[in-house]
Order: sequence, then structure tokens, then C-alpha cells
Amino acid sequence: MVQVKIYGTRTVWEMKREDISDAIHRAVVGAWGLPEDKRFHRFLLLEDGDLVAPQRSDAYLVIEVVCFTGRSREAKRALIAAMFDDVAPFLGLAADDLEVVILESPPESWGIRGKSGDELALGYRVDV
Repeated sequence: MVQVKIYGTRTVWEMKREDISDAIHRAVVGAWGLPEDKRFHRFLLLEDGDLVAPQRSDAYLVIEVVCFTGRSREAKRALIAAMFDDVAPFLGLAADDLEVVILESPPESWGIRGKSGDELALGYRVDV
């Protein structure tokens, strides 16, 4: 299971949500083999002044990838590389203006479709 939270400034990113979502989804599908139809993105766009990031531009973007535990170190590095090699250039971001955080929690800590996450049959692997 993967959910993505995107934090940025509303004045910069509001009109680019679809581009951001598409770029991130391509990265997750490519790096982790997530099925095309598994897209869960939450935009948390903030007003000017509500995202304090010294030495970053107004375009500063934070991407949190919330997922089940189990992915290898190599898989995490591949996703981070895809974010900086593909997503950042597509969005016109300098490396200093993108931050990626992968937050993992065990499947039993999730509740999905009326079940605990460890009871689900996902149809894709999370241990790559």
C-alpha cells in the first residue's frame, strides 16, 4: 500500500496538481511496480508563509510517501532517485527545492476496506 502526501505553497502549485500527481505516480509505478490504478495522493497546499524552509525557493515541495514496511533499501533508493531524476526536472525543480520522505508502517497498522492491512491480498509485492 502506498499513499503520497504533497506539501507546497498554494500560489505556486495549485494549478499544477495534475502534473505533480502524474509525475509522482510514474515514479512510484516505475520504481516499485505499483499498479497503474493504485494512485492515492493528498495535496496539502499551504498559504504563503505557512511553509517555512530557509534557503529554499517559493517552489519548495515536500513529498511524503507513506507505505507498508517491507521494501528493500535498493527499492527506496530507486524511488528517491526517480523523484530527483524524473519528477524534479519535469516540474522544473532544483534538487534543493524537493524533499522526499518515505514513511513506513507495518500492514497491521492500516485499516483498508474493512480489514487490517495484513489481511489484504494486494496483487503486488511490497518486498522488492
